[in-house]
Amino acid sequence: MKNNKRQMRLNDQVKRELAEIIRSGLRDPRIGTVTSVTRAEVTPDLKYCKIYISILGDDKAGVMDGLTSASGYIRKLLAERVNLRQTPELRFIHDDAIEHGLRISRLIDEVIND
Repeated sequence: MKNNKRQMRLNDQVKRELAEIIRSGLRDPRIGTVTSVTRAEVTPDLKYCKIYISILGDDKAGVMDGLTSASGYIRKLLAERVNLRQTPELRFIHDDAIEHGLRISRLIDEVIND
């Protein structure tokens, strides 16, 4: 149980730091301001980290390409901010849950207004 709580704290800390790095630390024009980190999952051995990204806008592929190309730089910044034995390799995954929720909300509004 103790490791589970530690893992959850680590995931939350990595998520917060990555969100800050993406928001203010990158100058890539492909990565817009409507890009947010929804979840981070670090493996227990600290080798890999899946980062779930929510993107509002049209150029989702461009944003994902920008994040993937900047992953080494983002990893370096993460290593400076989070004290870990080993900085995990970052894997960015598009998360469309927020977009799906917005679409469902619009559909509900349309049904109510008709």
